[in-house]
Amino acid sequence: MLQTILIGSCISVQGLLVKKLANGRMQVRVGKRLYEGRPANASPKAA
Repeated sequence: MLQTILIGSCISVQGLLVKKLANGRMQVRVGKRLYEGRPANASPKAA
């Protein structure tokens, strides 16, 4: 399943979902590379 994650404040990555991590982040695969970040559809944390 394709998922979009955010890495930092303005970088997004779309790839195949590898796993959901315990801390709420996700890991996606793009080619041979793995990326970890928070789901793009997650609500932003309150400051």
